[in-house]
Amino acid sequence: MKVVSWNCNGALRRKFSDADALNADILVVQECENPAYYREDFDGWEGAYLWTGSNKNKGIGIFPKKGNKVAILPWQGRFRIPGLFDAHRSISWATSDLQIFLPFTVNDTLTVLGVWTKGSDREAFGYIGQLWKYLQIHRKELSNPSTLIVGDLNSNAIWDKQDRWWSHSGVVSELADIGLHSLYHEKSKEPQGSELTATFYMQRKMEKPYHIDYAFVSEDLLPSAEIQIGKPEDWLHISDHMPLTVEI
Repeated sequence: MKVVSWNCNGALRRKFSDADALNADILVVQECENPAYYREDFDGWEGAYLWTGSNKNKGIGIFPKKGNKVAILPWQGRFRIPGLFDAHRSISWATSDLQIFLPFTVNDTLTVLGVWTKGSDREAFGYIGQLWKYLQIHRKELSNPSTLIVGDLNSNAIWDKQDRWWSHSGVVSELADIGLHSLYHEKSKEPQGSELTATFYMQRKMEKPYHIDYAFVSEDLLPSAEIQIGKPEDWLHISDHMPLTVEI
């Protein structure tokens, strides 16, 4: 089973040949338009897809290939920070408040959470904070075997802030507590924040490399899982993100 996560940098409908070259069983695409609005362009390429997003041109698309089947998981819930009695709305949140997460199953055997975290540094819970909030609600669902989290987290340990319990390193630690581990870091033995391979090149410039796309896999999948990150010489003219391929 080959699951590929790729932030296509928009306009997937013009990049089908590039997407097909990935030879994925399941393609998880961030910054992807909603095929429902571009029927003529997609012309059946999308198959029995899943999609979510707040903007018709920028969401997450899940595209099953080679006869594989995907089904959305109706995860919904609410979390409240215990011990705080302030009535302010920031101490409580629901799944529907968070962007952008798409949980689904593959062939009724593999659980996958497709992620494209949104926000900005101006928001207390932007980017990795969104995943931290999601994890507080859906820790139980994500604790099961045969589980995979893939996507663009817009985050790295180099941006940790000491006074935030939802910083990147804290989220990585919480995921490890429920048996989910970054496949790249497990295989490369590189510490978080010291990655030698970039997944993103800001403004498509080689001198601005960052590692912000991840695959977290459950412990039962680790022994049989491999990961590959696309090379900038092959992909930088297409997108500022490199595709991340997980093979199980």
